[in-house]
Amino acid sequence: MTTLSKNFGAKHILNEISFNLKKGKVLGILGPNGQGKTTLLNVISGLFKPTLGTVTINGMSVGRETKQFVSYLQEKDYLFKWMKVNDALKFYKDFFYDFNESKALSLLKFMNIQTDAKLKSLSKGMLEKVALSLTLSRNCNLYILDEPISGVDIISRDKIINAIIDNLDSNASMIITTHYVGELEQIFDEVIFLGDGSIIEKGDAEELRIKYGTSIDKIYRKVFAE
Repeated sequence: MTTLSKNFGAKHILNEISFNLKKGKVLGILGPNGQGKTTLLNVISGLFKPTLGTVTINGMSVGRETKQFVSYLQEKDYLFKWMKVNDALKFYKDFFYDFNESKALSLLKFMNIQTDAKLKSLSKGMLEKVALSLTLSRNCNLYILDEPISGVDIISRDKIINAIIDNLDSNASMIITTHYVGELEQIFDEVIFLGDGSIIEKGDAEELRIKYGTSIDKIYRKVFAE
């Protein structure tokens, strides 16, 4: 990634963002609401074009070709409410050639989701489990998870975190945004703290723990309390 900026009209959302993510690594992008995290994910995934700079995945500038390398779990609902879970499976199978239906069925079973359930009858947390199961069931180089445990209870969070951990692959990378830093920091290899669209702090997660003498969760509280 070259130095990246994103504006919407006169409003500056991202300011001179720059980082690299190696294969097999998990990056946590952390910050309060309204700091530019989702905009950054949308640029990386190719949904938004940067105002300045470029993003590359597998050596290719982000565009139509790179979308086959990226599996993106968006925080907002994107599945049609008239669907049953089975319909969502068919949708993904038709739309993504790399979709592993057997893996999706296994994840849904693990999440206690019935495939004949109507999406409109599911809670927010259950819908997040469905969306995560679909996202993780693609065979991609980069997985992007925007707030994957934001709408679920503590027990369900554990299941989702375990599903994410089980999906970690040395041949793929993962980017996660979350407000539940303490519960997810165990899987971060690298961390970026994003504030007002700029990188406040970044680095190897363990090196940051040594630098500050505390957990990533407490570093987060310190960085954004100042």
